[in-house]
Amino acid sequence: MSARPDPSAATCRERQAYYAAIRPLHLSPLWEQLHALVPPQPRSLCVAAHWRYEAVRPHLMRAGEIISAAEAVRRVLVLENPGLPGLASITQSLYAGLQLILPGEVAPAHRHTQSALRFVVEGSGAYTAVNGERTTMQPGDFIITPSWTWHDHGSDADGPVVWLDGLDIPLVRFFDAGFAQNAASDQQPITRPEGHSLARYGANMAPLREASPHGATSPIFCYPYARSREALARLQRDAAVDAWDGVKLRYVNPLTGGAPMPTMATFMQLLPAGFDGKPWRQTDGAMYSVVEGHGVATVGDDEAAQRFEFAPRDQFVVPSWQRVRLQARDDCVLFSFSDRPLQQAAALWREERMGS
Repeated sequence: MSARPDPSAATCRERQAYYAAIRPLHLSPLWEQLHALVPPQPRSLCVAAHWRYEAVRPHLMRAGEIISAAEAVRRVLVLENPGLPGLASITQSLYAGLQLILPGEVAPAHRHTQSALRFVVEGSGAYTAVNGERTTMQPGDFIITPSWTWHDHGSDADGPVVWLDGLDIPLVRFFDAGFAQNAASDQQPITRPEGHSLARYGANMAPLREASPHGATSPIFCYPYARSREALARLQRDAAVDAWDGVKLRYVNPLTGGAPMPTMATFMQLLPAGFDGKPWRQTDGAMYSVVEGHGVATVGDDEAAQRFEFAPRDQFVVPSWQRVRLQARDDCVLFSFSDRPLQQAAALWREERMGS
């Protein structure tokens, strides 16, 4: 593209006077901001960041001492992207936080239009209930709270339980479509046995003449880690390891084959010991939670690259269109989520896999 000639000082003054004249009419000149609005490639305000669980955990436990789950409604420390201060956002479109529940506590029932996921980081024996069905949490379980469904959390555990919350709060905020409602009681009545949704929809079969109970969201609301880990181990043994992703699977809605939630995609991947991945970048910025193993995520280009040495229970975020390379010292398992379903629906999603 040819360079535009620089305007003279007189022309600049004339234009500034013109802009001042149209400003009271709430008009602005596109030509002054076109290249910022339509950039040659994504320029996310988000930055890569890493939260070491050993550093975060003491503050989570301290939160358990100063406020109860009932008083807080949800006792969560928000994982705030350093590039988006004050917005409670991990990427431009998504929210992430670490939630703590202690033995005997109840986080009271409510519902909201925002879709939510829970990924269990530490502890066993807490539970979440969604529209009359309860599931007991185990580390590595992926649990869904569909939009506008009643849900509450509680704990029969002997110790603390922590999970990663992922929500589409920034997306719903962008659309000005947020609604919420508190329930009349702290806990909803349980009307179905635990495991009901998994038995009904989790065997590659679906009940005849029955509509999905949650619309576009998966009818399964708990995907147990034991099943996910078994699938990864089988593929590691029987199939070629991808040079960029290792062994990576996406969670699916069994009724559609698509993402479990209309706004968020979720993934689980295994990086075999010694894995030295090739770099890639994608337009869907993603949040990662380390389930097993130790490794390195290098995010960014050249001298701007950041090197995150991750361990189990750590969290890290990769912004849109930033170069990423994953390496593993021992077998690593990573859970991640992103806004890929919406990007794909809008024909916006792009990926580049690099050779080195």
